[in-house]
Amino acid sequence: MPYLDLPGAELYYETAGRASAPALLLIPAGIATLRMWDEQVDALAAEHFVVRFDPRAFGGTRHEEAAPFWNHRDAIALLDHLGVAQATVVGASRGGAIAIDVALHAPERVAGLVAVSARIGGHPDVPLDAATQARFDAVEAIDPAVDAAGMLRLETELFATGAGREAGSVAPAFLARAHELARPNIAHALDDGDMRALEPPAAGRLAEITVPALVAVGEFDLAPFLVQFETLAAALPSASAHRLTGTAHLPSVERTEEFTRLLLAWLDEHGL
Repeated sequence: MPYLDLPGAELYYETAGRASAPALLLIPAGIATLRMWDEQVDALAAEHFVVRFDPRAFGGTRHEEAAPFWNHRDAIALLDHLGVAQATVVGASRGGAIAIDVALHAPERVAGLVAVSARIGGHPDVPLDAATQARFDAVEAIDPAVDAAGMLRLETELFATGAGREAGSVAPAFLARAHELARPNIAHALDDGDMRALEPPAAGRLAEITVPALVAVGEFDLAPFLVQFETLAAALPSASAHRLTGTAHLPSVERTEEFTRLLLAWLDEHGL
């Protein structure tokens, strides 16, 4: 299994495709690991060099809790390690925030940006409706030191289901897949470490990202992500925005084929 040794960490990563092909860097959501991109890798690797990794405190990556780190710097370090001069960076949710930070921190290394149900560093809080707030409160009421698996299971169901639909209306196979993707992170429930943020944060700097950008969100995603989707669509100078129907916070997993078609068509349109 490939690891990149960094100060205070061993970063787990995988690659597919020809190293000489245009590069894609895939960064997973916080309720998943790099396995969330399994269904896309073969199609993407036909014409691209696909790189994906688990950030610190997720999946197969190991790190020292006391060691300070910056996720966007880890991503650039991985590109350096693999000899990748420039990549299209694809991130989902928390991974979307990292992807945006990479584009701001090292714009010369980014050919394109894909932000799926993405967070934006420094974005103002978005109020939740009462029902969704109650669901978040239920997650936060669980002490991860006592029941990390239970906490993560409830959190995963919340994000996978989204707002405006019940868990019973979601395909059981998809929910099972969402829980499968989240399960390796149980071991990291108390393992956030000393994560540092990009300064100044992304929220006030989005107009600096001038490369082609694909911004996507699921129609049933939670309010903060719908608002941040609109923010990205409006603020990124070269953004193409898409709402995916019948899905919530994990559109690339729940609507695999649709998302893959969308991504491949966008990459082709922009010669990436």
